Amino acid sequence: MIGDVASPSDFSLPGCEFFSLQQQYETGFRTARESPTRHYARKNIGYLQAIRDGAGIIIETDDDNEPMADFWRTRTLRRRVSVLSQPGWVNVYRYFTDESVVWPRGLPLTAVKRELITYEGSPVQEVDCPIQQGLANENPDVDAIYRLTASLPISFRSDRALALANGTWCPFNSQNTVFFPEAYPLLYLPALCSFRMTDIWRSFVAQRIFWENGWMLLFHEPTVIQERNEHDLMKDFRDEVPGYLHNETIADILSGLSLKAGVDEIRNNLTKCYEALVNAELFPRRELDLLDAWLEDLGGLGKLAGV
Repeated sequence: MIGDVASPSDFSLPGCEFFSLQQQYETGFRTARESPTRHYARKNIGYLQAIRDGAGIIIETDDDNEPMADFWRTRTLRRRVSVLSQPGWVNVYRYFTDESVVWPRGLPLTAVKRELITYEGSPVQEVDCPIQQGLANENPDVDAIYRLTASLPISFRSDRALALANGTWCPFNSQNTVFFPEAYPLLYLPALCSFRMTDIWRSFVAQRIFWENGWMLLFHEPTVIQERNEHDLMKDFRDEVPGYLHNETIADILSGLSLKAGVDEIRNNLTKCYEALVNAELFPRRELDLLDAWLEDLGGLGKLAGV
C-alpha cells in the first residue's frame, strides 16, 4: 500500500506492507523522488516494490473493492477463451449484462451503442493474456455521465471471459487487474494527465504494444464487489472531459506507429508511444522524464521486471 501526503505515516494493517512518503524515498527508486505527490500515479512505486520483492503476478485494486471468493483463484497466462476480432472500439460490458446501455469508463461515447458481434459467434482459442481485467459488481467502473444519468447497482455475468484481438480497442482500468511479468513494464501510470484518465490512457498504450507480440487483453467475470468511496460526480466529469475529447485521437495516433515485436522491445515501444502523445500535446514533455525514471528503475530490477 502506497501512501501519499494525506496518509498517516504510522498506518498499520495486518497483512499489509505500508510505504509512507519517507519510506518511498528510501526505496532508492528515482520514480519515488520525481513523481508528483497527491496523485494516483504514485502507485508506480508500489509496482516497482512488488517486482523487487519477486511477485510472480501483480494484482492491483483500490480500497473500495471487496474481493469475492473467486478472486483468490490461481491465475494463468494462457487461457482458452472466446476471441473478439472486431476492429475499432467495442463496448465489452455489453457482453456481460443484458442492460441495454452501460459502458466502461474511457470508452468513446460514439462507441457506446455500436453493434456487436455475438459472443456465441466469437471463435474459442488458446491465447496469451498478460493483462487480465476482472469486472466489478454493484458499482462498476463507469464514467460520470453514466452515474449522473442511469441507475446502479449492476451485476455482471459470471460465466464468460473474452479476449480482444489485434485492432480491437476497449479501455481497461486499475480496479481489478492482473499483470503477468511479461507485461510489467506496461504497468506505468502517466502522472501528468487527468486523474480519471491515467489508467485509461495507460490501457491504450498497453493494448497497442500487445498487438506487436500476439498477446490479447482478457476481460473476465467479476471477482470484486465495489462499495464506492464518496465522489463529486461533477468533478469526475470535468476530469473525464479530456478522455471524451481525445480517446479516439489517442487510439488513432497509437495505431499509426511503427513498433517492433518482442519482449526486449517493450521499453523502446513505450517510449515511442509516449513521445508520439507528447508531440500531439496530449502530455507535457516532462512526462517523458517520468517515464525515463520508470524505465531506469525497471532496468535496475533486471529480469524480475520482465525486461
